[in-house]
Amino acid sequence: MLTLLAPALAQQFDLVITGGQVIDGSGAPWFYSDLGIKGDTITALGNLASVETPRRLDAHGLVVAPGFIDIHTHARRGIFQNPAAENYIRQGVTTLMEGPDGSSALPIAPFLARVAAAHPAPNFGSFAGQGSIREAVMGLVNRPATAEEIEKMRRITRQAMLDGAFGVTTGLFYVPGNFTPTAEVIEVEKVAGAMGGMHHSHMRDEASHVLDSVRETIRIGEDGHMPTQITHHKIIGKENWGKSVDTLRLVEEARARGVDVTIDQYPYTASSTGTASLIPQWAQEGGQKSLVERLDASTQRATIKLAVIDAIKFDRGGGDPANVVMANCAWDKSLAGKNLAEIAKARGREVTIENAAETLLEIQHSGGCQAIFHAISEDDVQRIMKYPFTMIGSDGEIPQFGVGAPHPRSYGTFVRVLGRYVRELHTLTLEDAVHKMSGLPAQRLKLYDRGLIRPGMKADLAIFDPATVADKATFEQPHQYAVGVKYVLVNGKLVIDAGKLTSERPGRILYGPAKL
Repeated sequence: MLTLLAPALAQQFDLVITGGQVIDGSGAPWFYSDLGIKGDTITALGNLASVETPRRLDAHGLVVAPGFIDIHTHARRGIFQNPAAENYIRQGVTTLMEGPDGSSALPIAPFLARVAAAHPAPNFGSFAGQGSIREAVMGLVNRPATAEEIEKMRRITRQAMLDGAFGVTTGLFYVPGNFTPTAEVIEVEKVAGAMGGMHHSHMRDEASHVLDSVRETIRIGEDGHMPTQITHHKIIGKENWGKSVDTLRLVEEARARGVDVTIDQYPYTASSTGTASLIPQWAQEGGQKSLVERLDASTQRATIKLAVIDAIKFDRGGGDPANVVMANCAWDKSLAGKNLAEIAKARGREVTIENAAETLLEIQHSGGCQAIFHAISEDDVQRIMKYPFTMIGSDGEIPQFGVGAPHPRSYGTFVRVLGRYVRELHTLTLEDAVHKMSGLPAQRLKLYDRGLIRPGMKADLAIFDPATVADKATFEQPHQYAVGVKYVLVNGKLVIDAGKLTSERPGRILYGPAKL
């Protein structure tokens, strides 16, 4: 094999990785090669058996892949408390993207400076959240913005992009994103698009109106003249299962006419968000205090309860209160791991959907919980995963190990794809899976020095055993680290060495195209 060297760095290596099966992140077939690393950069590919180096890492029997890029995380939940981000690093994830679902820190610059000061192990970047921008200008009101308010939002968006945001996310399912007309979203997104950013959307509806929501996401990209992405794409509710056939058709038709639309996804049949997702958005106008006032008014409470009943039957409840499991409740930690049926029974109620709805209103009155919702079809998961322009994103966080009952996606997303969907089910080839985790999100984010194994690229690497790599985290026992990832490098430094976490914290703040 021809040895490829970055010219200025030929034969100068801090580390040589030998004998590995290289999957380079492009989707191309694997090949055997040694890798030479100098500083934070891959400087050589080829036969490096005779070169001198302070350390030689034997990767025979292992896959050498680009470090995985998680394009959808809530990592500001935990990055300051646990900057090692061990739950992600042990999966081979070397870059975390924050600010999804329309919610982000604002302003961006001081937030990123604070992350940098925490010295994280993985790289870290952020989007700006449209919901956060709107709330900063208007609060949580349910009305269209005025022209003056839109202009204020555009100014905040421009500054966020200059501060290093990669684009603007929307959470059109959540308050206040749900209160935003599509045309208003487009006016804000146009600013990010003109500055090289992308639109990344938790759609307005992922259940009965999922097709309309896909059309809206496409329209935002098309009219905003920017890349647009359906994030954590899924089909919620048994009555809607199978609609991924139609959502993927809409995406393909849009791409055929020139709209730059893509998808990301996590490999589970359950979602996770706040219990407020079962409460109608109109009832959440003004925030928790206003919601409590509505719940204390008998007529409004009855109307809200009917909507919750409907959501348990046909939406995230999946038709059974047992499908709604509390992950973490700040005001009552004993509820973690208990489902809505169990909680209703413990409160002396017969387990019916109506009584479960009443119990949910009580939970929300107390402040709500993070919950897990089992309402997704495995067939839809695999169909979406196979689509060529779907990448992998966890939608996870950095949990405090052993606390609460979080969704296992925070511990297992990337290795679950490699173990279950590549090795066991053959849903994807190994090359395709690695591409969806590295080269594809890097291209989407315009991270042109990461996501591929090439001389001159940054040395973010995940080295794993394809025969044993797996997720151990389950819904019942989520606090379990991934296995099978033997070595992880971030910017040329080993953060996992022979399966053990090191003390290295080499992660960098990554900035979007407007700051660069």
